[in-house]
Amino acid sequence: MGIEVGSILDGKVTGITKFGAFVSLPGNRSGLVHISEIAYSYVNDVHDLLAEGQEVKVKVIGIDDNNRINLSIKQALPPPPRPERRPGPRPEGGERRPQGRRPGPGGPGRSFTPEPAQPRGPASFEDQLKQFMASSDSKLSELHMNEKRSNRRGGRR
Repeated sequence: MGIEVGSILDGKVTGITKFGAFVSLPGNRSGLVHISEIAYSYVNDVHDLLAEGQEVKVKVIGIDDNNRINLSIKQALPPPPRPERRPGPRPEGGERRPQGRRPGPGGPGRSFTPEPAQPRGPASFEDQLKQFMASSDSKLSELHMNEKRSNRRGGRR
């Protein structure tokens, strides 16, 4: 039986390193499960989830030019269920405010107060990065707007 990308195989953990685990495969082959491909949650130490001699089901996710086999344990399993989204509290009037820009500081008799963070399940790194970038862009644009306002009020020096 040939080993090809997309195959799901049974293997045995033969070695553990700080960056992943080596798994023996059928046909006297072996491959590496990188630490990021062990579980859907964050893995600090491979030893917390795997032990040498443990039987595992793996998916072949890549074979490089040197015939090294890249494996994934998490992709061989169904993904965990996503947490149910609960709507947050509604502002006065009972309607949800449209997503996007929030009223900035210095609005008509209003000051900006951030909404409390809603507890959520573990987000992927890409989702966290997108959220950070959006927050950063928003803060920068607010800062630039305030800077322009203060320059108009005080005049040029």
